[in-house]
Parts: sequence; C-alpha cells; structure tokens
Amino acid sequence: MRFTKMHGIGNDYVYVDCFTQPLDRVDLPDLARRISDRHRGIGSDGLILICPSVRADAAMVMYNADGSRAEMCGNGIRCLAKYVVEHGLVGPDAEASAADHRQIRVETDAGVLDLDLRLGDRDRRVEAVRVDMGLPRLAPDQIPTTLDGPTIADRPVAIAGRQYSITCVSMGNPHAVIFVDDLDSVDLPREGRAIEHADVFPARTNVHFVRVNTRSRISMLAWERGSGATMACGTGACAACVAASVTGRADRCVTVSLPGGSLQIEWSDNDHVYLTGPAEEVFCGDWPL
Repeated sequence: MRFTKMHGIGNDYVYVDCFTQPLDRVDLPDLARRISDRHRGIGSDGLILICPSVRADAAMVMYNADGSRAEMCGNGIRCLAKYVVEHGLVGPDAEASAADHRQIRVETDAGVLDLDLRLGDRDRRVEAVRVDMGLPRLAPDQIPTTLDGPTIADRPVAIAGRQYSITCVSMGNPHAVIFVDDLDSVDLPREGRAIEHADVFPARTNVHFVRVNTRSRISMLAWERGSGATMACGTGACAACVAASVTGRADRCVTVSLPGGSLQIEWSDNDHVYLTGPAEEVFCGDWPL
C-alpha cells in the first residue's frame, strides 16, 4: 500500500490515496493502530483516507491513532486539500490557472466543507489553506454532553478528584475548553485522559487547556480524543476561539499558538468559523498489507 506522510503544524497523519488503491477488504481500525505506532509503525496521530465523493471533490475518512473513527480534523483536511490539488486528483480549474487561489470542497463525517487554497506565484504549490469550518455548536446535546442548560460556558465540573471550569463547543466533533493562567502547570497526559473519558462526555471529548495572552492571541495545549497529546489541533483551535469569545475573554479573530506552530481563527459575522494554516508533505513510502 502506497502512503504519504503529511502534517499541519506538527499534527501528523498518514494518507492513503483511495482513488487509485481502494481498501475495501482492509481492517481499517487495526491498520490505523499499527501505522500510527511511533515505535513499530510509521508514526502518526492517525490515518486519513482520500476517497472519491459524489458530493464533493474528495472525501476524507479519518481514524485516530487508537483506531476510533473521527468526524473531522482541521489540520488533516488542509493536508488532504494540498494532496488532491498537487497530485492531480481534482480536475484543472481554468479560473485558478492564472490566479493565486483555488477552491475545492471536501466531504467529511461532519459534512461537506469549502476550502480556499493559496497557491505559490511560480510553482503553483499550495502554501496555505483556509477552511470554512461551519457553525460552532453550543447546545449540550450537540456536543454531546450530559451537562444541562442551553450552553456549557465556564461550568464547574468535578472530574477525577479535581474541579474544572469547562466550556463545551462542537466543531462537528466534541471539545472541552479549560482556561488556565499557567500552561506549564498542566499535567496533560493525566488530566487530558481523565477529562476525555469523563462520564459527562458519552462520546468522549477532545480536551484543550488555553491561556489568553491578549484579546487577539491565545496559547493552547491539545489532548485529542483517541490520539492523546498532539502538536496541534485545528478543530480544537476553532473551539478555543469560540470559547474565548463566548466567555468574554478574547475577540472573534485570534492567533492560536500551539506547540507545533500557529493558526489563524476567525469567528465571522456570518457565525461560520474559518481556520487558516499551512500543510506540509513529509515523505512517501510503501506499507505491506
């Protein structure tokens, strides 16, 4: 099986082009676990299949490092967009041939998303991708969480013997955002795992600890559901922006700094959240099935 390793500011995935090599008879959760192993496999935060779609230019099918299916990934979808354009999986765009932007649509388990790709002037390579992440969802049953109320904002919740003030946002997948003064004091493996598996999150949750630096800059640590600590989380950065805004801590347009780099997030006047960041191809190889 031919694969390509890609990352968005350190949030890395193994990609398989299923336009040319369908994996219909493969145990995909098991494949994701074996490939993602950083000691015995390729090493990644998960597996992403690039598939044909009747609704969009391509479809993204994603598995976390533990083999669980994921609805969406903001860093992962930017890399997929770069791949399908640079590897010719989407047809030529006459308007884009002389312009510095290209638009495509990608089907995900969270719906069909629109992406705007910025191209290099000379080599036409994809330099950055802006993703319309859609509307954030704040109602508890849309997260989902068993916590009650119209929204969950700065809600005190006791988990594993500790009290947390949690703000819940869904970007097509669940996020729990916790604002802290000192990111260095966070025990991410212990606290992230405990909150991910807390009873109040029946589908588990992504967990983010966020420090607000200014009205337009925040810093964040990401614990991804099914993958653990990651260098970045695109949907999580979007959730952090929304959470910071609804709790009055920051503006609706922020730069989010993560261990792997920075992302630009805008919660626009149309209530859609837009994510902008880079995507990189690292290497290709063959994996024996």
